[in-house]
Amino acid sequence: MGKSNKVTINDIAIKANTSKTTVSFYINGKFDKMSPDTKRRIEQAIQETKYSPSIMARSLKSKKSNLIGVVVADITNPFSNNIVKGIDNVAIKQGYQILVGSSNFQYENEKKYIDRMLDMGVDGFIVQPTLKFNKLIKKIQERGKKLVFLDSVSTEFTGKWVKTNNYDIAYEATKKLVEKGYDEFVLVAEDINLLMARVERKNGFIAALEEKKINYSIVTVENNIKHPELADVLRDKIKKDKKTLIFAINGKTLQKVFRASKDEGWDVPNRVGIIGFDNWDWTFYAVPSVTTIDQPTDKEGTYAANLLIEMIEEKEEVEESIIFNCSINWAESTNIDKEKLEVKEF
Repeated sequence: MGKSNKVTINDIAIKANTSKTTVSFYINGKFDKMSPDTKRRIEQAIQETKYSPSIMARSLKSKKSNLIGVVVADITNPFSNNIVKGIDNVAIKQGYQILVGSSNFQYENEKKYIDRMLDMGVDGFIVQPTLKFNKLIKKIQERGKKLVFLDSVSTEFTGKWVKTNNYDIAYEATKKLVEKGYDEFVLVAEDINLLMARVERKNGFIAALEEKKINYSIVTVENNIKHPELADVLRDKIKKDKKTLIFAINGKTLQKVFRASKDEGWDVPNRVGIIGFDNWDWTFYAVPSVTTIDQPTDKEGTYAANLLIEMIEEKEEVEESIIFNCSINWAESTNIDKEKLEVKEF
């Protein structure tokens, strides 16, 4: 069967004359419907092959692996990097290890990661889900695993979650920009219906403008669009006789909007204003500096990790789901004087 570090669940299943699913159940301590003979064969196969001895010994003894599965939407995004860092800091301190997967906003990738991590015996999951992820919740619950949603929380999800005040902060920022004198608004977003966070931001943006009866449009772009193509899309949205505000729904889109403004030579902020999520380092050093909405990513990751571990360890008191407040960093791209503007606290 080769070296022990190359032994797979399939090898164990063949040697024990059973299925991979049954072996996976055994590894995760799910013996309810398993015969004593099947348990004996699997245990013997594991002992003979020395399959993952360190993890297996701990897992079989305590019915815990001390592994946490983390699935984010886009690991190349600094937002996800900071979230994962916050999770990992807590996990290490509390004796856990994280397994990280990047779904790239694809449900099929989410499903593959969940299946693989379940087979590896993780104790629970922290997930930044697409809206299709709800189809996987039952599978996770049936395996007795804990689950925390992060950042993007659908209204149908009844479990524990951690998110930010996407709707309120988008509403407040847009309302302030109407008061500043912008009279045309454009929301630039990748597929809005992929993530609930995007839906909430869009809804806050629209609510503020419809309340004030201000014109707006929504531009949906491909995830991999380049800034020259984005400039082509936005060019018709910039009216010579209007003061236009461009609201980017996330950090990557904001970068592309800003580069498009440079390519086109738009007069920022006098003719075109720019605001968006997230507050990444470049926004401060850009000329003009860029107004951003800052998400407390490290706090989100830290809280989510503590919450999940409390659930895994079945603590008597488990933290509640929480909404963290974002902050608006007013800068030159919207020409707002920080000293004179009062920003509402949520």
